[in-house]
Amino acid sequence: MAWRNLGSIFSHFRSLFQFQQGQSDQRVRYTIKSHGAALAKSHKHDWLILLLLVVIEVVMYIIHPFYRFVGKDMMTDLKYPMKENTVPFWAVPIYAILVPIAIFVLVYARRKDVYDLHHSILGLLFAVLITAVFTDAMKNGAGRPRPDFFWRCFPDGIDNYDKWGDVVCHGKASDIKEGHKSFPSGHASASFAGLGFLSFYLCGKIKAFDRKGHIAKLCIIALPLLVASLVAVSRVSDYWHHWQDVFAGGLLGLVVAAFCYRQFFPSPYQDEGWGPYAYFKALEETRSNSSSASTTNAPSVQVMEAQNVSQPVPGQNVVAFGANNYTSLKMDEMESGRSS
Repeated sequence: MAWRNLGSIFSHFRSLFQFQQGQSDQRVRYTIKSHGAALAKSHKHDWLILLLLVVIEVVMYIIHPFYRFVGKDMMTDLKYPMKENTVPFWAVPIYAILVPIAIFVLVYARRKDVYDLHHSILGLLFAVLITAVFTDAMKNGAGRPRPDFFWRCFPDGIDNYDKWGDVVCHGKASDIKEGHKSFPSGHASASFAGLGFLSFYLCGKIKAFDRKGHIAKLCIIALPLLVASLVAVSRVSDYWHHWQDVFAGGLLGLVVAAFCYRQFFPSPYQDEGWGPYAYFKALEETRSNSSSASTTNAPSVQVMEAQNVSQPVPGQNVVAFGANNYTSLKMDEMESGRSS
């Protein structure tokens, strides 16, 4: 009995997170094989812009940032020790891009909606790349020193300044270059862009705001944001960023993710927030084509029915002929009786 009750609890909990859609739309499927090529072709300019953003991001990462003035009295807040990254740079694309795409593919395997798959991947990539371009552009423009800038500039601990009081670094060139890229945090912005987009996506799919009061759904959509927050906090504890850098980066990534998500999907608060705009447009076109085909076939069906009604049935003609002859014979007998 206890195992049976436990199974019913799990089934009820699983029903809370089933991807909801209209009952009339459950049989409509738009697969990669049937609509994928046409969909990708219609968005070819978007994919070209995406490649252009990749090139811009590479250029932004290569160029040198602004080397702002750093005086001796400013070094008080810049003498934190140099540490390795808790979250390495190569891990960011994995959890911010590949993990969300894997979830999008799982949703496609269940719903067979290529519009949802295409737009979710395209929106995610746009969110991350636009955020990256903004982040690196601001890094290069601001040139804010990192909290460990002193040890990057003076690895032997012997500081040196020019006649204006600015630092004269003798450390490794790559460390000095990276030391002027504190604001905003790239880890934080990329994390909130990718995982923030995933949070919006899950929010719409599980209908988190359906006014039924399932707090468990809020826990699901808060999980990606929690991971992004922990990554952002690690940047402060690793002394790679000031707290202002992390806050600005996280805000930037989340705002860009929201704009990119709304470009392809309705608000999660809406009743149709579980699907992309393109899906409902394709569904409407499918229904209109079906109704047009039904309207076109209706006159031919009516003509055929009219022909069937007007066509005489052999058995009925024989009966009618026999009845008419019988009636005429009766009339002749009555008239002959009166005349006699």
